[in-house]
Amino acid sequence: MVRAILPLALLLAGCSAPARQHGGGGIVSTNPCADAILIELVPPSRIAAISHYSQDPGATSIPLDIASRFATTSGTAEEVIALEPDLVVTSSFTPASTRNAYARAGLKTLLLDSPVTIEASKAQVMQVAAAVGAEARGRALNALIDRAVSAATPSVREGGNPSALLFIAGNLVNGSGTLLDELLTRAGFRDAATDYGLAFTGTLPIETIAAHPPRVILTPGPSRTASLRARVLARTGANTVEAAFPRNLVNCGGPTIIPAITRLAAVRRQLGT
Repeated sequence: MVRAILPLALLLAGCSAPARQHGGGGIVSTNPCADAILIELVPPSRIAAISHYSQDPGATSIPLDIASRFATTSGTAEEVIALEPDLVVTSSFTPASTRNAYARAGLKTLLLDSPVTIEASKAQVMQVAAAVGAEARGRALNALIDRAVSAATPSVREGGNPSALLFIAGNLVNGSGTLLDELLTRAGFRDAATDYGLAFTGTLPIETIAAHPPRVILTPGPSRTASLRARVLARTGANTVEAAFPRNLVNCGGPTIIPAITRLAAVRRQLGT
C-alpha cells in the first residue's frame, strides 16, 4: 500500500494553514500536475486556486484531503482572470484563445508540457520553482526524487528484468516512450507493451495479452475488465502476477515519481529472482 506523502510546503506552513481564497494575487494553476509541484514548493497561502482535476479521484496526483483545502477553477479564462493572480500556471495544451485572453488581461503565464523522462520532470520542477521564487525547495524536491530512484534501482543480484504491463484504466495500457516506461525500467522491469508494438498509450484486447502474457500486470484497482482479464489468464495457466498500482500514481511526474517508483520497486522485490 502506498502512503500519501505530505507536501513539504504544507509541513512548513502548518497543516491547518488556510488556502488563499479570492481577492487578487497569488498563483492560479489550471494544470493538475503543476498543482502537485506547487504544493511542495510554496505555502498554501500563496495558492489562489488549483485545477478542479486535483479534486477528482480519477485525475488527481494529490491526496484528496489536501486538494480539498484549496479553491479550484474549471480552467476558463473568465474564472482565472477574475482572480487577478500574480501567476497562472497552465498546460501547453491550453487553447490559444484562453492564452490570448490571459495575455490581454496582462497576466503572467507559465506554460508546462508533459515530461516523458525523469530528467525532464526534474527540469520542470525547477522551471516552476524559478517562476515562484522557490529554487531551494525545487532542488530539495529533486534530491528526494533522485534518492527514490536510486533506492529503487535493483542490484545485479536481483536477477533479470521481468516483463510488466501497466494498466492506466480499463484496457488502456502505458506504452514505451513515457515517464512510466522509464520508471518501470529503473525499477527493474521490462515494459511488456513493446512486445505488442505499443508506443505511448493505447488499448490492448484481452485475447492479445492471453496469447503472450507478461510476468506482471499492474492495475489501478478492481474493475470488470481487470476481473475478466484475470479469469482468462488463469484459464490459460499463465504465470502472471497481478499487483496494485494506484491510479493517482500514473497521472504526473514531479513529486509523484517518489511514491510511483517506490511502489514499482516493492512489486519487483516481491517477485524475487
